[in-house]
Amino acid sequence: MIGKLKGIIDSYGDDWVIVDVGGVGYLVHCSPRTLQALPPPGEAASLSIDTYVREDMIRLYGFASDLEREWFRLLQTVQGVGARVAIAVLGVMTPGDLATAIALQDRAQLGRAPGVGKKVAERIVAELRDKAPAYSSADPAVVGLQADLAERTAPQPVADAVSALVNLGYAQVQASAAVAAAARSAGEGAATEELIRLGLKELAR
Repeated sequence: MIGKLKGIIDSYGDDWVIVDVGGVGYLVHCSPRTLQALPPPGEAASLSIDTYVREDMIRLYGFASDLEREWFRLLQTVQGVGARVAIAVLGVMTPGDLATAIALQDRAQLGRAPGVGKKVAERIVAELRDKAPAYSSADPAVVGLQADLAERTAPQPVADAVSALVNLGYAQVQASAAVAAAARSAGEGAATEELIRLGLKELAR
């Protein structure tokens, strides 16, 4: 099983690169984002590798870091997500951005990836949200609020304030972040109107 390749870039294709390691050329499939980060042919490079083995095929997938490779594997634990969809997700999002989107239940961000429809995005969020916060840069208060809103356990004034900001045209994640900050400022028991007012101040910054 190949876990890492260090060698010289030989050539590129639309979704692959050939890495020359001691005279042997390994064809490695990568996301567009990973390919763009690699040096030109003739220069040295290193890729973390996931070896995909089937009865009729052995395929190598390459990643800029071990963390990116771990997310590739983690995504494939979700029903309906295979290697093609996982590599597409990592092609439009860094591991940190992906973890933050999952932690905040931002399905729209996940939906930017080719092959990720509404149902697949919902499954990714539902099945990986417990793992994502440890890798994300999201505010824990916002993560908690998003979870409470999804499970309908958020205090009513908070839920109403988020709903009001969404109705004004703000994205769910933006509204949640603003109301979470407003709730910290106003303290427990703040009325909906106060949370909306403070939330709008946060959004105007």
